[in-house]
Amino acid sequence: MSEFFGGLFAAILAFFTPNADPTGFTGYIEANYVYVAPVSAGRITTIAVIEGQAVAEGDLLVRLDQSQQSALLAAAEARVAAARATLENLETGSRSEELDVIRASLSKAEADLALAKTNLTRSQQLEKGGTVSAAKVEVDSNAVASAEAQVNQLKAQLAVAELPARSGQQVAAEANLSAAEADAEGARLDFSERQVYAPAAGIIEKLYFSAGEVAAVGTPIASILPAGALEARFFVPEAARSGLTVGQAVTVTCDGCARMSATIVHVASEAQTTPPVIYSTEERSRLVYLVQARLGDDAKLQPGQPVTVLP
Repeated sequence: MSEFFGGLFAAILAFFTPNADPTGFTGYIEANYVYVAPVSAGRITTIAVIEGQAVAEGDLLVRLDQSQQSALLAAAEARVAAARATLENLETGSRSEELDVIRASLSKAEADLALAKTNLTRSQQLEKGGTVSAAKVEVDSNAVASAEAQVNQLKAQLAVAELPARSGQQVAAEANLSAAEADAEGARLDFSERQVYAPAAGIIEKLYFSAGEVAAVGTPIASILPAGALEARFFVPEAARSGLTVGQAVTVTCDGCARMSATIVHVASEAQTTPPVIYSTEERSRLVYLVQARLGDDAKLQPGQPVTVLP
């Protein structure tokens, strides 16, 4: 109930009942609703509840379109996988299959070197007997040098492949992985925020949207009436205000209902809106003060229902 109607009610009460009523104080029932709103805008694809349905804290209420967020999440998780694979490769060196290929090439190069040395020895012996020319010896000598270079190259390549990454490369890879994981967590959060859950247990009082409509950020899509959210709001004249304190038990009645207990949770320190009065000894009894008394969880009253409160 708006402050305008609350003030109007106080004004009428002050005008017609300037003194405390020995049979009780007139008031009405107000509810402290929990309004549920999405944190991101989007088209509503699913409404999982209906008005009047009881929900528990954490129950799904509404789902917004998630197609874009789903694609972004998949891409972010793929980047995490790639960054993790790069880091693991740097930490452990080359894979065993790659090392096997290098070792096989090295074995072949060593065999080629041994053959080249054998050919060179034979050519040198034949040159002494005049069977081959010096040019043949030179060719075989060059073949030995080439084979030795190939062996040395493959040995160096194998040594590098067996080493883990240098510290600078590893630090960079770790940073890339952390950045990818942060992006994935952000995408995961955006995806989860497309589903709106009940922040408290209670009854779905009102749904403000239908499936297919677009909900804006911060605009309530549903209101929940939690347990213990009903209050009796009543007005007392100045003379009776001092007799009421926070924590005091009162009795609430209405037409056709049994008496219910309530506890005062607030007593206004300033008078509510009233018709213009002169603050004199004769007129100050017309001032009224708002008092709020919280009802128990078993109360069956409806917001706006008139009640009488007995101190």
